[in-house]
Amino acid sequence: MATHKKSILTKFYLVAAFLTLFLLAIVFRVFFIQYSEGDKYKKLSTELTIKQDTIYANKGNVYAADGNLLATSMSKFTIRMDVVAAVKSGVFEKNVAGLSKELSKMLGKPVAYYQNRLRKAKNKKSRYLLIARNVGYTDYLKMKQFPIFNKGVYKGGFIAEHKTVRAHPIGKIAERTIGYDDYRGGAGIEGAFADYMEGENGLRWKQKIAKNQWKPINDVNEKEPVDGHDIITTIDVNIQDVTHHALLSKLQYFEADHGCAVVMETATGEIKAISNLGRTSKGTYYEKRNYAVWESHEPGSTFKLPSLMIALDDKVIDTSTVVDTEKGRIFIHRKKVEDSRRGGYGKISAARVFEVSSNVGIVKLIRKHYDDKPEKFISKLEEYGFTKPIGFQIKGEGMPYVPKPTDKSWNKISLEWMSWGYGVSVTAMQTLMFYNAVANDGVMVKPRFIKELRREDKTEKIFETEILNPKIASDETLKKIRKVMENVVLKGTADNIYSSNFSMAGKTGTAKKYIPRTKNAKGEWEGGYYSMKHYVASFAGFFPADKPKYTCVVVIHDPKKEKGYYGATVAAPVFKEIAQKIYTSTPVDKQTVDEEIQFAAIDNLYQKFDKRLNKDYQKVPDVCGMSGMDALSLLENIGLKVKLSGVGKVKSQSLKKGEKLVKGKTIILKLS
Repeated sequence: MATHKKSILTKFYLVAAFLTLFLLAIVFRVFFIQYSEGDKYKKLSTELTIKQDTIYANKGNVYAADGNLLATSMSKFTIRMDVVAAVKSGVFEKNVAGLSKELSKMLGKPVAYYQNRLRKAKNKKSRYLLIARNVGYTDYLKMKQFPIFNKGVYKGGFIAEHKTVRAHPIGKIAERTIGYDDYRGGAGIEGAFADYMEGENGLRWKQKIAKNQWKPINDVNEKEPVDGHDIITTIDVNIQDVTHHALLSKLQYFEADHGCAVVMETATGEIKAISNLGRTSKGTYYEKRNYAVWESHEPGSTFKLPSLMIALDDKVIDTSTVVDTEKGRIFIHRKKVEDSRRGGYGKISAARVFEVSSNVGIVKLIRKHYDDKPEKFISKLEEYGFTKPIGFQIKGEGMPYVPKPTDKSWNKISLEWMSWGYGVSVTAMQTLMFYNAVANDGVMVKPRFIKELRREDKTEKIFETEILNPKIASDETLKKIRKVMENVVLKGTADNIYSSNFSMAGKTGTAKKYIPRTKNAKGEWEGGYYSMKHYVASFAGFFPADKPKYTCVVVIHDPKKEKGYYGATVAAPVFKEIAQKIYTSTPVDKQTVDEEIQFAAIDNLYQKFDKRLNKDYQKVPDVCGMSGMDALSLLENIGLKVKLSGVGKVKSQSLKKGEKLVKGKTIILKLS
């Protein structure tokens, strides 16, 4: 008995000793952690439970000159469902019918479709079922309140993936010039002003309260986000619409490869419209590249204007100077120069040479007076802005090419060929800038796309008119030049666009395209000549002829030869349509330019629109009279698919006001 008792005591003492040592070890560890590793674990605890969260700044908008929205950021959501979470919470069977009914109302498909889909997902234990893509913010808020979804992430399985997309309310019009700044890189206005438009992100401290759930620690952010600058462009939406459709109709008719048309306000250099359209393999057209800025090409006869002006300003000829065009064909160093009119024009004045676009006439005039001093001719072209890029803020400007006598490429006929637009290469914007200087009493202004930068409705930077050359020629020369340009439309190569209602002045251009010398698949050399099938048709000018308000250039590449390829036939009608529609819709002699953009009025309109947006619509609303941008946003957010025709305000809608609202149905809006 004593031995048994002793054995028990021994075991007790061993256990007590072990517990004492264990307790001492714990105490030692606590003290060690407290005083030796305390800072380390405090930091680790903070990192696991507290984080610094980024508050992303809103990217700036792009506006037209009159306040119309050209580009903005919109929130879109992809909605998915964790069906397993809903099943676990026991709410699935009770509410699956109600959820299916609400999804049917919003997304348009039958109730049975959604109920079957949800039940199949339940059986497959899907944790990531796709419900809908590209859901607007208003519909996203509504969906959060649907049966099952209103239980949240963990009990209702509601998963919303947010993304911000860039939207162009006026559609594809001027898309290339408005540009982008995203995974593709940077282009156009948005690419050039990306640093201004991005804004500055803010910071906020958040504390973890549950798995994947965080709440702000303070009511005040550590750093408030600063939204990006808004860009106010020079674009006029109405002129842009006119220009786009005028160019598009002729590209389609002549089945051309691509083309551009640009309208510039003469006095200020503001680009009021720019359209760049390229052909797809299916024969449709879209804003493929910014051809007006990017593409450098041989201009052909539109280059006769600087040639004639140089000779007039140097006083080596007058408009009455007679030149013998012979029979419309001459040879210079065995190279043929030929007029489009068989048999030529005989002896005509220098003014008439320009009006009928005689190649022989202009070549003989320039050769006679500059063949022994080509440097003087080239220096004038330099003053006219043809020898170097304009220097736009937007990226991708093409490089011009004007040969010099010191270049290796210079030859015996370089000067003569240059005089009628061959052997040189310029962009459409350079041609526009030069013609605009003629219209602007000799003052050459730099074309510009931006009026100002705004932040929180406050102007932070204004872009003024930039004068590149205060006087490109004498008043006497400019007066004569403008008269012969007017005669081109009255009785010259562009008499087909003459109108008795308003005056126009300009110059046609037709150039054969050069086929570069290259090796084919067999290793044989091909090309190295001017094509008889491929042409560039152009027209540049201004209107009204007596008091120019706008200058315009049109360049069309590779029209179908069988349908027409001359500048007068292909490009000049585009110019006329643009001029006529601008003139009839906004009479030039009464037009004023509003330098102040009324953003307070825009804000009031936005508040009214916001109220309409947040209504619970059961019937199709009346959007007639609303701007296309507002109508598009409203109708898409209530579940309709929208197709737009035209630009401006809504003048008619295919679904009648008061008609039952069916989600997913298409509504066509015609804009004025």
